[in-house]
Amino acid sequence: MDCAGGVDVSMLKEAVKLVNGRVDTEASGNVTIDTVKAIAQSGVTYISCGALTHSFQALDISLKIAILD
Repeated sequence: MDCAGGVDVSMLKEAVKLVNGRVDTEASGNVTIDTVKAIAQSGVTYISCGALTHSFQALDISLKIAILD
């Protein structure tokens, strides 16, 4: 078992080996700044990281346009 930050990447490595480049692969779930490197090193094509938006505080930006004479 290859663990980094509590993530077992051995299954990811096995899946990447199994598909042998025939399809793109994606890892998601428990992806953090502490785990992303180990996940990337498994060879997956894409990594989804919901943490980028889950804990982010929204910024309210208005796109109102005022026409000046």
